[in-house]
Amino acid sequence: MTVGFSGAVAEYYAEFRRGYPPQVFDALADAFGLSQADVVLDVGCGTGQLALPFASRVRAVIGMDPEPDMLRLARYAAEAQGVRNVTWVLGADTDLPALGGLLGERSSALMVVGQALHWMRHDELFRAAAPLLRTGGGIAVISNGTPLWLQDSPWSRALRGCLEDWMGTPLTMTCGTSSRDRLRYAEALRSAGFDGVREMAVEYRGELSFDELFGGVCSAISADRLPGPDERGALAERIRQALPTGEPFTETVRVTMLVGQIQADAEA
Repeated sequence: MTVGFSGAVAEYYAEFRRGYPPQVFDALADAFGLSQADVVLDVGCGTGQLALPFASRVRAVIGMDPEPDMLRLARYAAEAQGVRNVTWVLGADTDLPALGGLLGERSSALMVVGQALHWMRHDELFRAAAPLLRTGGGIAVISNGTPLWLQDSPWSRALRGCLEDWMGTPLTMTCGTSSRDRLRYAEALRSAGFDGVREMAVEYRGELSFDELFGGVCSAISADRLPGPDERGALAERIRQALPTGEPFTETVRVTMLVGQIQADAEA
């Protein structure tokens, strides 16, 4: 699906996109030796699903996203949670060098990209990030499970069929979650000078109500294709009729963290 993350799509994203379990933040804190002195960059931060939980673990977080509506909702979430050490910046991955000019070299411990790298020029992004990261710091590319319509379950296959019929096109985009995607990203990390490139994972089972499932779908439909408020009920009913009866809808979520680190000799 091609997405413009604005308006109602951003609102669905803020309310219904999966968060990340605490084990993800524990694993990354251990891998990169994060402390209260550190700064984390979240590129493509969306509405703050990674940035806000990181805030309690480090001195500061910078969340950057190209969509104003996403940042507006991220600010609301930060205010609601009393989080005051996150700075929200309007910008795309191509703006990282300019941000680096403000922060300075070796100023950050970690750059995270959470299921947004497929929208970016990842090889250029990795090269631009390397000078900003301290020794022992690095990059984590995080994939938050398989898209709802591509899972191996009866309800997911039914959902995919319904959406393909409605949209008139096959849905094959993995949103950077496939093993082939991760292999490409791993090679690009090595080419950009990162060492210790490896994958970590956290797996859990979750349950979705129909409203959560429908909200997750709407968060991934482009803003220009999302039905208006008066027509959205018809799409919801179409999906409901296509799905197996009974709730909740169970899924196994595998969160993968592809990481690469900066070593001392990389600073020379």
